[in-house]
Amino acid sequence: MNSVDNLEYNTERPKLHIPEYGRHFQKMVDHAVSIEDREERNKVAKSIISVMGNLQPHLRDVPDFQHKLWDQLFIMSDFKLDVDSPFPITSKETLQQRPEPLEYPQNHPKYRFYGNNIKRMIDVAIKWEEGDMRSGLEYAIANHMKKCYLNWNKDTVEDQAIFAHLKELSDGQIDLAPRGENLTDSGQFLKNRLAKSNRNGGSNKKGQRNNRGKKRY
Repeated sequence: MNSVDNLEYNTERPKLHIPEYGRHFQKMVDHAVSIEDREERNKVAKSIISVMGNLQPHLRDVPDFQHKLWDQLFIMSDFKLDVDSPFPITSKETLQQRPEPLEYPQNHPKYRFYGNNIKRMIDVAIKWEEGDMRSGLEYAIANHMKKCYLNWNKDTVEDQAIFAHLKELSDGQIDLAPRGENLTDSGQFLKNRLAKSNRNGGSNKKGQRNNRGKKRY
């Protein structure tokens, strides 16, 4: 009965700073912190680092990995371990500092089906001098926009609608409507997409058929 009363439960133990290393590693670090002699404390700290490195021997001698291990050692000690580290000691405040929020990359959520790369291509085309190369790029962009549109919308789309979107995304600097350009037919895009889908589906079915007569161990 006494042995049951003396059982330790994880809910009653201190929270692990890095749970991946487990309770025994945490106890070794706590022991290192309690050592009064600095020379002995340094010796124990290096031994702990060596054992931590043994968990991933292929990375043990990589300089950057060694720095990571020392950072983890200080984290597990709650930055109370006073030893001579071969690397600059990262402060607790630095680790707890929250990163700056990332801006949402979509500049034109109204036409999400075109993606961000289309807007980047348009910005490049605007900077080019007028001529055959720019005209060719503008036509290629419009054609790709039509393909993207059909990937998201299974119906057909008129070229004039693509030209209007391109004019809007380029702030009026690219207008293909007056040129009388004709983009690739919608049916061709849909036909290519269907053919690609059939090829992928056919290869999967073929693989399934090949596996049917094989033994499984």
